[in-house]
Amino acid sequence: ELEGSREAQAVAVITFRQVSDAYRQEVIIHKAPRTQLDNGHELAKLLEYFDDPPAPLDAIHPVTVRQYLTWRTKGGKGMVRANREKALLSHIWNFARDKGYTALPNPCAGIKGFKETGRDVYIEDDQYQAIRVAADVVVQDAMDLAYLIGQRPADVLALTEMDVRDGVINIRQGKTKAKLRIAVEGELAALLERLRTRKAGHAVRNTLLIVSERGEAVSVDGMSRRWAKACAAAGIEGVQFRDLRAKAATDKAESSGDIRKAQQQLGHTTVSMTEHYTRKRRGHKSTPTR
Repeated sequence: ELEGSREAQAVAVITFRQVSDAYRQEVIIHKAPRTQLDNGHELAKLLEYFDDPPAPLDAIHPVTVRQYLTWRTKGGKGMVRANREKALLSHIWNFARDKGYTALPNPCAGIKGFKETGRDVYIEDDQYQAIRVAADVVVQDAMDLAYLIGQRPADVLALTEMDVRDGVINIRQGKTKAKLRIAVEGELAALLERLRTRKAGHAVRNTLLIVSERGEAVSVDGMSRRWAKACAAAGIEGVQFRDLRAKAATDKAESSGDIRKAQQQLGHTTVSMTEHYTRKRRGHKSTPTR
């Protein structure tokens, strides 16, 4: 009878890997593709620490989380990624509590992450042109579309011909699920016509707006590599493809004189979010005292 009790206790020990596997199968698969990819990288790091050897879930305490952050940032690197991994650990723990895997409080509560300064890069017009000249045609198409509509890389690369109807591009943001409509006019109308013309020469028929030279889909990572190659050829450092969204918003706010226009383009819920996003990039534009 005592032996049976011990076996039951052994079976009842739930490890972090077991819970993280359940979280992956029940939660991560329903997230946006880019978030799934990021969570996969974050989970790999968490398992590197909490699954070697397999850690019982209830053996993870606040001090354990602090020890993980210390281990993760040896050499003074990886602070931002460590913050994201801690956030995922917190989500997994809340999932575990909801499913009855543990009754312990979230060990991440009260454990401070590392300070983040946020991104403040603004791509100047001359930098944009230099990168564009050095880029291949796929990057040229993608950067023009990203700049004109002001959306995140994943959303730009996911747009299809079916999203263009009734004189607008219909967008559903992958990260926030916000719905937007961008009017097809001016340079954007000319760009869409250019994309249609280029795609007409491909042997492969693809409804995506942005495709490779062979008419195939381009991933976010694939675009990042192409972008990095163009930047290197142009001799420009420190700018990323995603910075085109901030450039679009900043330029929109300045050219229209109305921050709300940029807010609508970005899909932000408040003007204050957009103000922080744009002014951090280039600074608030003011007039002289006299």
